Amino acid sequence: MDLLVNGIRRSVDAPPDKPLLWVLREDLGLTGTKFGCGIGRCGACTVHLDGLAVPSCMIPLGSVTGLAITTIEFVAGDQRMARVQQAWLDHRVSQCGYCQPGMIMSALGLLGESPQPSMEAAAARLDVLCRCGSYPRVVKALRALLES
Repeated sequence: MDLLVNGIRRSVDAPPDKPLLWVLREDLGLTGTKFGCGIGRCGACTVHLDGLAVPSCMIPLGSVTGLAITTIEFVAGDQRMARVQQAWLDHRVSQCGYCQPGMIMSALGLLGESPQPSMEAAAARLDVLCRCGSYPRVVKALRALLES
């Protein structure tokens, strides 16, 4: 099956019901996208499909034909990414870092939909499970990001 991943056409030999998360990690070696819960609730596996942030663990490979898939590995040059990274650094959000790719992809998806979303919209969209409990720092970083 042919995929458009991070702007590059890639071919994978995997069953159409294999979750996109595992195709990215196992077949394409893009390990920035993390496994968390496997039921689309924790947010660790968030990627963008045609610009929308989605849990890749719940997306079967067969359903992404023709869609642009963007992973954390590709967003370094995105101007929005620079803003998110700076807010995360300024407020020391990351502890262990495991959930951060999902949080960052969710934040970028939110900013892609609305350059100045409300705090309520941001909080609703960034419900990524963080086992370290860095939520207070995430809220501070989001507030700074949305006020800049």
